[in-house]
Amino acid sequence: MREPSDFERQINGYGLTTAHILYRIPDFVSVLQTYVWQDYDLAPDFPRMQQFLDFWQTNLDGPLHSVRYTHQRLIRPNEWRRIEGEFTLN
Repeated sequence: MREPSDFERQINGYGLTTAHILYRIPDFVSVLQTYVWQDYDLAPDFPRMQQFLDFWQTNLDGPLHSVRYTHQRLIRPNEWRRIEGEFTLN
């Protein structure tokens, strides 16, 4: 089974989610480092972002300090409308 395309995800309600992650460097706990993660995800539960953060906490050494995120649906229902005619150009 193939992975759905970005367009198919958008049609199915996915939106672009961007997470700004601050984490502590393991050797210097007073220093914060930043990481930006971006993927298509479903609001309000954000399963893909949760999966990524779970992976981070399980497998990476840098403990999370904070996560800020934004979400934007790129295709909305009001952007689609039915076309009643067709024009033919030479």
